[in-house]
Amino acid sequence: MSTPSGAGKPRILHLHSSFSPGGKELRCVQLINAFGPGLRHAIVSGEPEQMGAAKLISRSISVDYPQDFPSLQGRPWPGRLLKLAKAMKPYDLVLTYNWGAMDAVMAHTIFSEALGLPPLIHHEDGFNEDEAGKLKASRNWYRRIGLGKASGLVVPSERLEEIALLTWQQPIGRVKRIANGIDTKAFAKTPRHDVLRVVKRDNEKWVGTLAGLRPVKNLTALVRAFAGLPEEWQLVIVGEGPEKDRIRGEAAALELSHRVHLPGQVANPADVAGLFDIFALSSHSEQFPISVVEAMAAGIPVAAPAVGDIAQMVASENAPYICAPGDEAALAASLKQLATDDVLRGDIGLANRTKARAEFDEQRMIDTYRRLYASALGQEIR
Repeated sequence: MSTPSGAGKPRILHLHSSFSPGGKELRCVQLINAFGPGLRHAIVSGEPEQMGAAKLISRSISVDYPQDFPSLQGRPWPGRLLKLAKAMKPYDLVLTYNWGAMDAVMAHTIFSEALGLPPLIHHEDGFNEDEAGKLKASRNWYRRIGLGKASGLVVPSERLEEIALLTWQQPIGRVKRIANGIDTKAFAKTPRHDVLRVVKRDNEKWVGTLAGLRPVKNLTALVRAFAGLPEEWQLVIVGEGPEKDRIRGEAAALELSHRVHLPGQVANPADVAGLFDIFALSSHSEQFPISVVEAMAAGIPVAAPAVGDIAQMVASENAPYICAPGDEAALAASLKQLATDDVLRGDIGLANRTKARAEFDEQRMIDTYRRLYASALGQEIR
């Protein structure tokens, strides 16, 4: 892990619901590395044992991981919120992420004037399984009030922007939609066939996904949708999480254990995305999944439910294979159509890669975040 150093540099506090490798965490690391050693960072996780993304931060960056920071979890009693507020005071900018950090956002709004707290920018990337089907009224109310003093609310998708403006009643000037971006050229390379613990053989084709193995990702449904593909097709689910045994159990029940592989987490998705012949999602809820952008940049067709912005993200040629949410039969049909036509997969993959490079390259995203954070800090980020 990186070590703290660099007195006099602006200090940025990151408050995460979790800091295990996932979409928002990897974007945070991406930005920290892009901004370089001119800033100092402190990172707190609502689940202190979930800190796996930290090892991806460049060693040239000054980062510490405060062990005495008040817990982000608990009842929002005034005394606890005051402790959170006081813990933010030594920093120059506070960045909070998702519902798991919302108590800190509320603490900032309540005590910012009395304590002279630094500016705060909140980031919302989506919802866990407890809000995948319907947002909770109590949480909508809490967000509406808690965001009252935020300098910005960043969302990656059109759907979240609509929720922020209408449901959470945030002023239009506070809400900033910034699409997630990646190093699209890095995904154009041809990966080694043995980069994972499972080796891709010459006679195999792969349906692949990059996802945290969590209930909201609904990966047992992907196993079922995959089941009808021919024997040469393998399902490779790259990621870690608590649903691993359930996924393996579903594969065993369908007598697919020899064709369903869970090789674990990878540090760099660009090393593996190009191994997939089809990229697939089965999630109950997404907003702007970075894994879809990665698949597009790798020149791969996508089969997925139309959750979040996925239908708008993919190229128009790919749109027929984005199906109704929760329709496993439709997802299975999309996989089957793509699996049976090599030319179709190639044409869609090329269209996806073209769109990813034009609209979702990381430099545009980095530059936009740089301007936003610099404005809140009141100084340039070099």
